[in-house]
Amino acid sequence: MAAETPQEVPDLIPVRMVNEVIYCPRRFYLEWVDGEWVANAYMEDGIHVHRRADRETAGPPPAGDSEAPPFVARSVSASSPRLGLSMRADVVEGTGGDVEPVEYKRGKPPKNLLRAYDPERVQVCAQALILRDHGYRLERGFIYYAASRERVEVALDDDLVQLTLDAIARAREIAARREPPPPLVSSPKCDGCSLVGVCLPDEVNQLRARPTADVSPSSPSAEALAGTGSAIGELVSDAEAAAFPRIRGLTPARDDAVPLYVQRGGYRVGLRGDVLEVRDREHKTIGEARLEHTSHVAVFGGVQVTTQALRALLERDVPLAVYSAGGWFYGWARGLSGTNVELRRVQFRAADDPARSLAIARGIVAGKISNQRTILRRNHPEKPAELERLADLARQAGSAGDLGSLLGIEGTAARLYFGRFPELLKVALGPSFDFEGRSRRPPQDPINALLSFVYALLTKDWTITCALVGFDPYVGFLHQPRFGRPSLALDLMEEFRPIIADSVVLGAVNGGVVGPSDFVRRGLGVSLTDAARRRMISAYERRMDELVTHPTFGYRISYRRVLEVQARLFARHLMGELPELPTFRRR
Repeated sequence: MAAETPQEVPDLIPVRMVNEVIYCPRRFYLEWVDGEWVANAYMEDGIHVHRRADRETAGPPPAGDSEAPPFVARSVSASSPRLGLSMRADVVEGTGGDVEPVEYKRGKPPKNLLRAYDPERVQVCAQALILRDHGYRLERGFIYYAASRERVEVALDDDLVQLTLDAIARAREIAARREPPPPLVSSPKCDGCSLVGVCLPDEVNQLRARPTADVSPSSPSAEALAGTGSAIGELVSDAEAAAFPRIRGLTPARDDAVPLYVQRGGYRVGLRGDVLEVRDREHKTIGEARLEHTSHVAVFGGVQVTTQALRALLERDVPLAVYSAGGWFYGWARGLSGTNVELRRVQFRAADDPARSLAIARGIVAGKISNQRTILRRNHPEKPAELERLADLARQAGSAGDLGSLLGIEGTAARLYFGRFPELLKVALGPSFDFEGRSRRPPQDPINALLSFVYALLTKDWTITCALVGFDPYVGFLHQPRFGRPSLALDLMEEFRPIIADSVVLGAVNGGVVGPSDFVRRGLGVSLTDAARRRMISAYERRMDELVTHPTFGYRISYRRVLEVQARLFARHLMGELPELPTFRRR
């Protein structure tokens, strides 16, 4: 559980955060304390509405100047140490010593008696209180609704002032906590919230309400839930499911932004306006990608990135992943986001607790073995005896007594799984594709070269996802911390190795995406040609973009979104919000 000692709260709270604490205390915490920020269509529309109000002008005349002519001041910044507030008001207008704040909103006024929502009224009132502390006279403010082009008056009566002061106090009390307030339950507010994919209100509420499945080893459910000793169960009765809060599908199911891969040595990534340009050695433009549509950039070998392009990536927090020419993932560069210090503190404490680390590692290994079993069952032409053995190993992993024995169980499962892996290959490609088990550093055959390359891509995606959520990717639980190794990323990718990476390799070989001529033997190792790497990257990205039904929540989202959902649920578990470790197991 998170520590009970309160956090230090900054002296000044932005007025817009007082608005948020009225709307949803959890959103306030996630946005201000955890530093989470996601723009959606509603927010982009709001930014468009504010484009004029955000153009800063001269401020209002000094307070008490009764001779001042009428004025309109835009983007007015001010603060009040007494209230502990700071603001950037859209518009302050008035004449003489009387002023009125005007807050711009994108929609239409509600049809209630006041024709305004409480969060909006509190925001205007907080701005007014700051202006009063600076000596201005005012008795009202306004909300301008852009969709209907209406101004709605906000009277600064005693009830609204008290509501605002209470909201300020509540914001400070919530910000001092070391974990967010609970999510809203089946609230319509979540439908248009840009942070719904961060908050995961329906998912968290369901997992907190759902009991861990209790099944005997001989029951049909035990096979599907093999090894769930330290993970949330997925099978419940219809009556239990009906009692859980409604699960709304995540929108969009896929990410609009996609990665940009550049792998040919001598190519250069530059910047033209808001567009990334890829040029060849002769300075010809061979590809473009708009920054707003780019999730991250991955460069291989001797690809250059200009300072201008790197700065733009850092400003927009678009990660830059760096690989060797052969596909070894060196690391990444990203902007100054990820301000969730408390999550990292909890992560470090959990990693230093052997019992907690073991419990987490059990679920990781059990999930991986379960998914290895799924790949073998789905793709093997027969029903090999290893299926039963893998199910037993998954159960053993869920109750392993120490990390050493758990790693032994994982190793045994890997030998059984990869021992049957050649039989999943449906295309006869000759002796150059002989596969006699897992080998790496360097891979000694083409199948291992494919596996290592796709694992490197998956490691990159998990490292970026961990950092996005707020983790330190280098502090893990199953993989113990070691310099230069993203241990947590490797932990969380374990159960996805079979169902993403191994599946991509099987599909590429069986579908003729790669053949014997796509590999080069260098010394004792085998590597892919540039053309083969490009085709494997395309195959991998198609898999990441593929929609899959989440086994716990039932909605369909892309594998790329699954990674973020699972990482955020893992964060909720570490913070004490979820009692058990959430896992992702295909059946």
